[in-house]
Amino acid sequence: MNTGNVKNMMVIVVVAILSSVITLFGYNAISKNNSNKLLGSSASVEQSEYANTFDQSKNVRLASLTTSQGYPDFTEAASQSVNGVVHVKVKSISQQQYMSPFDFFFGFGNRTPQPREQIGFGSGVIISKDGYIITNNHVVEGATEVSVTLNDNREFTAKVVGTDSQTDIALLKIEGSDFPYLTFGNSDALQVGEWVLAVGNPFNLTSTVTAGIVSAKNRGDIVGGGNLGIQSFIQVDAAVNRGNSGGALVNTRGELVGINTAIFSQSGDFSGLAFAVPISIAGKVAADIKQYGAVQRAYLGISVMPIEVARREDPERAKELSQIVGVVIDDFGDRSASKAAGLEKGDIIKAINNVQIRNFAGLQDQLSRYRPGDKVKVTVDRNGKELSYTVELQNDAGTTEVQRGSDSMDLLGATFNEIPNSRKQQLGINSGVEVAGVENNGLFRKEGINKGFIIMRVNNAPVNSGDDISKIVSAVSAGSQDKVILIAGFYPNGRTQYIAIDLSQGTR
Repeated sequence: MNTGNVKNMMVIVVVAILSSVITLFGYNAISKNNSNKLLGSSASVEQSEYANTFDQSKNVRLASLTTSQGYPDFTEAASQSVNGVVHVKVKSISQQQYMSPFDFFFGFGNRTPQPREQIGFGSGVIISKDGYIITNNHVVEGATEVSVTLNDNREFTAKVVGTDSQTDIALLKIEGSDFPYLTFGNSDALQVGEWVLAVGNPFNLTSTVTAGIVSAKNRGDIVGGGNLGIQSFIQVDAAVNRGNSGGALVNTRGELVGINTAIFSQSGDFSGLAFAVPISIAGKVAADIKQYGAVQRAYLGISVMPIEVARREDPERAKELSQIVGVVIDDFGDRSASKAAGLEKGDIIKAINNVQIRNFAGLQDQLSRYRPGDKVKVTVDRNGKELSYTVELQNDAGTTEVQRGSDSMDLLGATFNEIPNSRKQQLGINSGVEVAGVENNGLFRKEGINKGFIIMRVNNAPVNSGDDISKIVSAVSAGSQDKVILIAGFYPNGRTQYIAIDLSQGTR
């Protein structure tokens, strides 16, 4: 081989080596960049805000792990998650109709509602080191007492800070510090086919972890039978059963991406379909309850033709709607922010702040992230032309004001004194609490209850203290049914009165 050939061969070898090195470094740089992008996008702007509300650390997320064979490894995510998920025990009072044997034989037909204590169970997720917990509204609805048990068997009495029946989310609080908690992930970044874990207490089996994949997103057409106001669920095939309600749906990095809420089953047990409220919704609801005492809902002020209604009333229209990607504006509300901004009937909403809208569930999902007064860019298709408008979202009263919740006991506008047993004997009563004073703008004064009134029962449950009344009032307020309490009582030397008070009459 001559010298020229040797030189040529050496040049080729050097070029090959350099090419390999450059390719290797380039691949590492790209991989690192993509990894940084992935980790950097693990929480959206909105979810970062919700996480800040609960003072969540940004340095407790796990890396996604795989086994040596390349299969997903859930052990680290599971070990962290079980410590942040709690067992929720709920006591409530049910009013059951009781018929006396004398009624049966003699035909009086008088049925007396008898209070009966019920015990229910569910799950919850600790979301802050100072003890805030997310669970489902239906887990604590009507509760007179709530207690939670941590994975280390410590038990705490929990306060129901607030509930929201429309999203089926409730916020609890236990007293203490340095609790293990789960950080918010990005439910928007979940992809169909991605592995997730469901963590909870099915059938009272504590600290149970099941795995599955995301089956669908923005699912809202079959969940809850239409009983929930906002339906934009994550559908998963992880085994979720009774008792899992309020538990965590986590990704393989151990981040909280949803609250397990419902199953689709003929038997009531798992049959392959389960649904979770995305943390993009649940986190915002919990943050609103903590900050304002009430969920801040933002509205465009439009009405939409539900495709189920169209199928019954106008099959041709239903067929047309089913082919549209987006949401068609059917009409406007009495006070509509969208109409004021320039939107028109027949416009097809295609995007909110550049996020594509495919259906009504997707529209609800996006709007649930905002509060009254927020301005959003609404992109519409009008006769084939794309237009964009800035809409300042409003609350259900047609204003941009933040709506704050109020304590239902404050609405009553009353203070109470316990009655000594000796006085109860004089009055001939087994239970009772005395009204010590009333305020002019409270519901007690409005319904004619004044100082000196003796309350024996509330909703047929005996009461002996202001705390007894508070528990019943809080349970009724948290419920999604009629928010009415029935008070049985009397003035000394007067007849027994039955007074109904509607707690939804307004805020003070």
